[in-house]
This record gives sequence, structure tokens and C-alpha cells, in this order.
Amino acid sequence: MTRYLLSPRGLVLLAIVVAACAVATLFASHHHENDVFQQLFAHLKPSALLGADHQPIGIHAGWLPSLFTLDSAGHDTDTLVLTNLQVFQFAAVAFVLVGFSGVPRYLRTGKGDAISKMFAGFVLFIRDEMVFPVMGKQHGAHFLPYFLCVFFFVMFQNVFGLLPHSATATASIAVTGALAGMTLLAMIGGGMAVQGPIAFWKHLVPHVPLPLWPLLFVIEVIGLLVKPFALTIRLFANMTAGHLIVLSCMGLIMFFADSGANAVAGFGSAPLAVGFGVFIMIIETFVAVLQAYIFTQLSIIFVGASVHPEH
Repeated sequence: MTRYLLSPRGLVLLAIVVAACAVATLFASHHHENDVFQQLFAHLKPSALLGADHQPIGIHAGWLPSLFTLDSAGHDTDTLVLTNLQVFQFAAVAFVLVGFSGVPRYLRTGKGDAISKMFAGFVLFIRDEMVFPVMGKQHGAHFLPYFLCVFFFVMFQNVFGLLPHSATATASIAVTGALAGMTLLAMIGGGMAVQGPIAFWKHLVPHVPLPLWPLLFVIEVIGLLVKPFALTIRLFANMTAGHLIVLSCMGLIMFFADSGANAVAGFGSAPLAVGFGVFIMIIETFVAVLQAYIFTQLSIIFVGASVHPEH
């Protein structure tokens, strides 16, 4: 591990993570709730970034619908407010660009630092064990860059959410919905590009009697939309659930302390609550990678089915 961190690329990657956590700590607004559990669970909500004047930092976007430019009080601000979620999304993008900058050279020449070798192993695994077996080499090679971006973008966001003073962007249904929407576009766009604009929609319905064709077409279109919806809910629910459990364990300490005559109850419950919270955090480390794998694998299957008419 020391060899990875002390390399120039490792130091830059470490600086990206530390800078993201620092920005989220210094500039993110803090929620204030009366109930201890509401206060803890508020950490799962996006927090607006505040400037020196304690006003939200944002981009003037009067051309956007009011739905996207509301402040916490529900007033239309004509401003697209930046939150701590965007900080870690930008950090994930920067992590990908810096971390994988040496991978192409290593794959061509076999020369590179330890970080390039490690990430190259991930790339080869995704290509040879996930994309090519489902889509084949011909179509898989065209979609491989997209699936690599999806896997590592989701994984880094999941892992960043486990760090102190961080935020899990994939615990927001807006983020997972946008990622699933990109998969939907890849399904429809890829299917229409490979099969043809008309043939893609025609092949949605198998050979059936003509009176049944309109009904089955509607059902197949609904099924097409349900797939990205399932991707959205699966990633969002899994990343949110783990954090809820950990925050609930920490909340029990303060809950018992407040309900007792003194702090003895709180201190007495602390070892069990903290121990269970640490156990869940260890599981979440595995889940962070697993959910990136599942999201990417399902996306590969869905896009692969769209570009192969027989599926």
C-alpha cells in the first residue's frame, strides 16, 4: 500500500480525495434537526455549497424549469445550486482520469507504475469476463469504453462515500437515475444503430398474430423502461441502506443517553453500537465494489440484448 501512495500518481490521487473531503467539510451547509435520528439521517441528503457570504454557490440557470432550481424552502431561485454530491462526482472523474492515465501505455508496452498495473487488471477483467462474453468482441469493443466509465465512476463514488466528511453520490436517486438513463440511451441508441431505426422497434415484438402485436408492443416498451428503473432503485437502495444502518447504530448511543437519568446508558450501549457499526462498514466496503459490478453487468446484459435482435 505504501508503494502505491508514495508514487507520484498515488500522491495526486490522494490529494484529489483529501481535497474533495476538505471542500465538502468547509463549504457544505449543515442540517439542523431537533431529533437525533433526523439529524443523523440528514447526512444522507445533499448539502448545498455555501460561499463566503453564506449563500449557496450555483450557476444561473433561468432557462431551466423551476423543478431544477428550487432552494431548500421551495422557492424558485433561477440558480442551479451546487452540492457536496457534485464535489465527489468531480473527484470520481478526476480519479479516473489521473488513475488510468498510465494504463494505455502499460497495456501497449508492459511498462508502468504499480497503480497502472492494478487498474489494467480491472480493465482486462471487465473486458474479458464481463463485456465480451455477453456482447461478443465485435459489439463489445464499441461499448467497452462506456462500460469501463460506468464501472469505475460508480465504484469510486461508492468508495468515496465511506470516507470521513464525505458524501455518497450514488445514495441519491437523482444520480442513480441519471446513470440508468445513460444505459437506456445506450440500449435504444445502440439497438437502433446496429439493427436500424425501424428494425429495432419492429424486433421488440416476436412473431405473434397481428391482433396481439399492438398489446405486446406496449408491454415490450414498458419492459424496456422498467430495466433502467430497476438499475436506479437497486443502486440507490443498496447504498442508502448501509448508511442508514450505520447511522442508526450511532444514533442509539445518543438515544439511550438522552432517555436515561445519566450518560451511563449511552456509554453502556456504545461498545455494541460502535462494534456493529464497524462491522457494517466493513461489509459496505465489499458492497461498494459489488454494486458497481452489478450495475455494470446488468447494463451490459440490457445493452447486449438490444443490439442482438435474437434476444
